[in-house]
Amino acid sequence: MNPLPFTRRTFLKTSAVVAGAATLAPHSWAQVPGANGDVRLAIVGVNGRGGAPIKVYGQAKGVRIVALCDVDSAILERAAKPFHDRGEKIQTFQDVRELLTRSDIDAISIATPHHQHAILAIWACQAGKDVYVEKPVSHNIWEGRQIVAAAKKHQRVVQTGTQSRSMEALQEAVPWIQAGNLGRITLVRGLCYKRRASIGKTSGPQPVPPTLNYDLWLGPAPKVAPRRTNFTYDWHWQWATGNGDLGNQGCHQMDIARWFLGEKGAPPSTLSVGGRFGYEDDGETANTQVVVHDYASAPLMFEVRGLPAATDSKKMDVLRGASVGVVVQCTDGSLVVGDGAPRAYDPVAERFVDNAKANALATREYRAPFVVPQLA
Repeated sequence: MNPLPFTRRTFLKTSAVVAGAATLAPHSWAQVPGANGDVRLAIVGVNGRGGAPIKVYGQAKGVRIVALCDVDSAILERAAKPFHDRGEKIQTFQDVRELLTRSDIDAISIATPHHQHAILAIWACQAGKDVYVEKPVSHNIWEGRQIVAAAKKHQRVVQTGTQSRSMEALQEAVPWIQAGNLGRITLVRGLCYKRRASIGKTSGPQPVPPTLNYDLWLGPAPKVAPRRTNFTYDWHWQWATGNGDLGNQGCHQMDIARWFLGEKGAPPSTLSVGGRFGYEDDGETANTQVVVHDYASAPLMFEVRGLPAATDSKKMDVLRGASVGVVVQCTDGSLVVGDGAPRAYDPVAERFVDNAKANALATREYRAPFVVPQLA
């Protein structure tokens, strides 16, 4: 998300967009130092997903991690230890508001629970910092629009990670489909057939980790005691803090699907049906859901299946070889984007064959060959 026009020089100097740098093209901005030297970056949220930006940014040229922030002092201390062991200076904060007052920090990377994304991004813009925020950009649509407004008002760069767009195979597969090589797109399906076990049923409010500042962790969420045994992850499946797999895994698949359609905005209408089935637990978000976005070009359907293919099984359903992916259905065939190579199928989805284009793509940096069929 970058609502502002800006020059390459400004981008190189101020943007905190290297999160996911491992998926960026070789000519990334990080290889060209800005006029004022390295971007001085703070990582906000250093547990779980927050560990990945530390590794990626730490290897990127033109970026220097100068601060870490986490509401849990034990997690913060653990994340800071490697810096101390290497003799590197690192500031640590439990309260992001204190961090944002620092003039020696240029940008922040946000990897907190979803309900904190918007308020932290807006505060950072107000404090004159540029922002990289993990997906989903926000906990709901309204919040996302406030981030855009803050970025415009304060002339900040804000970006989120949709790393699939850096895959060379997809960069070629999208225009290939849009050129009509398999006919007209009739439907694009995003798939999230990912097993999500029950989070269990508690008998009452659960204790908060003793090293964690719960008020800071809650932020804009209602002040209620936690009702989950796995405090640090299962917030994904409760509405006040998470989005379920629609806003967790679904961000990637729906982004790819919309890319194929060439759609950049919201659909005229959306229909969603589903619920949480199979478990009686403290989870609230849907583990079975179908969402249809009624785009003018073609419908975009996203499906969540969190239950296994059969009782007591760990196997998930698959559609044309994909369990988490995208199926682009066209009048003359289909293209499937799964865990491996994008594969094009004939109209009855029975066969596919390699060709020279696939072999050429396989030699590139992102080794996901694009396989096209030999149609009669």
